[in-house]
Amino acid sequence: MTELRYLDFDYSEDTEGHGTFDAMASTVPARTHEVLAEIAQVLAWADAAYPDARGALDEGAAWDFDLQQTREAPELDTVSFSLSGTEDFCAALRERFSLD
Repeated sequence: MTELRYLDFDYSEDTEGHGTFDAMASTVPARTHEVLAEIAQVLAWADAAYPDARGALDEGAAWDFDLQQTREAPELDTVSFSLSGTEDFCAALRERFSLD
């Protein structure tokens, strides 16, 4: 299991059974690369565990993501990351990263 230091996910589900994990991290610019490295780690797992399965969930894909990065002030970066997936994908993500 991999411990995530910066990403603290909130989980929600839609009526189709798709789940979404949302995380936001605000750091000083010198630490933003650490947040992005955690996101890259999660995405690498998703791509390895569900290869060629990224895309629109309503079109049959298993997972997809959205990533936004903004500079809130000279001393603060905010990264917002959403990862959505099928029921199986979400269960595997929870197990891999010990998400509750």
